[in-house]
Amino acid sequence: MANAIELAKSYVPLLDEVYAREVLTSDLDGAPELVQQGANANELIIPMMDMQGLADYSRNSGYVQGDVTLKNETVKCNFDRGRMFWVDSMDDLETAGIAFGRLAAEFIRTKVGPEIDAFRFATYCSKTGIGKKEETLADGAAVVAALRAASTAMDEDEVSEGDRYLYITPTLYGMISDLDTTKSREILTSFAKIVRVPQRRFYTAIDQLSGGTSEEAGGYKKADGASDLNFVIVHKPAVIQYHKHAAPKIVTPDANQDGDAYKYGYRLVSIADVYANKLAGVYASYKPVGGGS
Repeated sequence: MANAIELAKSYVPLLDEVYAREVLTSDLDGAPELVQQGANANELIIPMMDMQGLADYSRNSGYVQGDVTLKNETVKCNFDRGRMFWVDSMDDLETAGIAFGRLAAEFIRTKVGPEIDAFRFATYCSKTGIGKKEETLADGAAVVAALRAASTAMDEDEVSEGDRYLYITPTLYGMISDLDTTKSREILTSFAKIVRVPQRRFYTAIDQLSGGTSEEAGGYKKADGASDLNFVIVHKPAVIQYHKHAAPKIVTPDANQDGDAYKYGYRLVSIADVYANKLAGVYASYKPVGGGS
């Protein structure tokens, strides 16, 4: 029995690799060394710095004393979702291990990845104070103009040009690529990275299904009254994005009181938010309500 557990656990380190490959927003994850575990399971402690600006210099008394504040702020995770899967004990040791590895990878690829992306985009776009524009982009020229307007707005708000990530639908990205002009190439090269996001992950708001009665399938859906996103530009330092990626819980058949099967539990606890003083670092372009499928 111990060998079976060790084999199953051997797949656990692979989950972070699958996460990074299948979650399109994983590039925005904060540096793990800058975050600490909070006192409670759903909390993280993040260092935040504030300081005063320049003051007059006196030839007699010299500098005006300035204050810098570095404090650790506790933030609550706003994403806490999970599932429990069963693998019958009749599967032999090797099969149980393979089943778990494939199950975990497929679950992250088809369920976890899309939902965490959709949650993050919807959360960032719901913040009051970020750059937003409702617009219908009919062709490549319109997309280029919209991106240029968004970039200009961020420039005017003094958002650093580095670390700007463009998330855009494949359809709109294709429109720009088809232009193949100096302007279209120039706007695309101005971003640190461009990520094409399927529309089903790209809404201004979502509803997360409970998995209970009438919502057994779980997952998420586009919220009533939400819009399809055209593109989102994110300056990486503007967002608070960390995750507590809990290792799967493994229960052997002899410890399973409900059945003769292995139980593999998967839980993801995460936070997605925007720093209050960096709201200009997020810009969202979205269609009018009802303007998309």
